[in-house]
Amino acid sequence: MAINQANIRTTRNSVGICLLLIFLLYACAFDVIHLKRNSCQLEKGKSNVESFKIGKEIQITLDTGYSTTLKDGVIWDYVGFIPAGEVFKTKDQILTVEGSNIFEAYIVVSSGRLMGFYLPVQKEFSPISDPKDLQIVELKPTQ
Repeated sequence: MAINQANIRTTRNSVGICLLLIFLLYACAFDVIHLKRNSCQLEKGKSNVESFKIGKEIQITLDTGYSTTLKDGVIWDYVGFIPAGEVFKTKDQILTVEGSNIFEAYIVVSSGRLMGFYLPVQKEFSPISDPKDLQIVELKPTQ
């Protein structure tokens, strides 16, 4: 009888250790879905367009497989530029891009096309592989 109880305890401990290892393995945050990102410096400077609205909602599927939506009627305010284009942020919508992590994002626009996203916390640009035309409604500048 003592041998059976010893075997049962050993088996139970082995199963417990295996479950603990599996849990720890899955609890670690692996960066398995990479978001393309390039380091860049946001430059302050004047723009021809200070603010605008997007006239039609647009859904963007990222290379990661996740998607994000730019809602229509949201006002986008100019904050600066990077080599890929002009950078705009909004107070009207929470915009994020997602890979293995979720990042706050601003849009990067060049010649009326969405080129990708500027990640202000990381100070990086995340391009999209298929730039999208935006239906831009320019706002009259305030005096």
